[in-house]
Amino acid sequence: MDLRQLEYIIKIADESSITKAAERLYITQSGLNQQLLKLESELGIQLFHRSKNDFRLTEAGHVYVSYARKILRLKQEAYNILNDMADNKIGTLRVGLTPERGTPMFMEIYPAFYAKYPHITIEPLEIGVREQLTRISKGYLDLGFVTITDHDKAIFEYEHILSEDLLLAIPSSHPMARKAAPADGKYPEMNLEYFKNDRFVLMTKGSTMRNLINPLFKAAGYNPNVLFESASNFSLRSIVKRRIGCTILPAAYAAPDPNIAYFYLPSRPSWELSAVYKKGSYQMKAAKDFIQLARDYWTEHPCV
Repeated sequence: MDLRQLEYIIKIADESSITKAAERLYITQSGLNQQLLKLESELGIQLFHRSKNDFRLTEAGHVYVSYARKILRLKQEAYNILNDMADNKIGTLRVGLTPERGTPMFMEIYPAFYAKYPHITIEPLEIGVREQLTRISKGYLDLGFVTITDHDKAIFEYEHILSEDLLLAIPSSHPMARKAAPADGKYPEMNLEYFKNDRFVLMTKGSTMRNLINPLFKAAGYNPNVLFESASNFSLRSIVKRRIGCTILPAAYAAPDPNIAYFYLPSRPSWELSAVYKKGSYQMKAAKDFIQLARDYWTEHPCV
């Protein structure tokens, strides 16, 4: 069995284009097309529906790609198991990191990881939650770190790292800010109903955070006046500091600031930071140690 051929067909399926797949694989389009035609001839069945700009899997193609992914994943797992048995401490660990907080965590824990595993190459990738889960399910990431509210336990394994409250942040000039606690005190509760006429700056539509925030406003009985959207909690906090609007952000971003007042919401919404990998997959020792280093980091650095 030619494992490269499996990789070729998977890449065409992922890109839905033989041109883009060839570019990703660093081979010529004609060479890749010949490999596909040869395989289809051997199998006696077509794997893709062709059009000028689109290659879509046939029913047979879906079967082939599904098993091709399993074969390549099993091969990699076999090597990981054997390397662990021999204590070789070699290989590659592909890690997904959440935007903003992922890179600082990685830079902090990598020296300790490198000291123990100098011959293991880490490939960090800073991407959103959905993309991490997609790549893990397809075998393109070994491990991810995601902030979630719901767990798909049929496909993924989750290891708890940190639970985190979501806080309402308002400018200190806001009339309701007088109800805030002193800087060293616990946050009081505040109902969103009081902010129906205020402007909000929120995370972008479709993000994990926004999908958690939207029901909070629905429960409060109104749609917020959204002035500004961003994928950065640091940017949202900065906008609040400049007295432009209010926001809802994770507690890790609630740095003490005389220009911002923070409150818990009565329903105490929260999300969970977890390590995630494909259910049933083998996690090599290096991956387990990386997760523990991340857990230690967040124990020591609960706030950004």
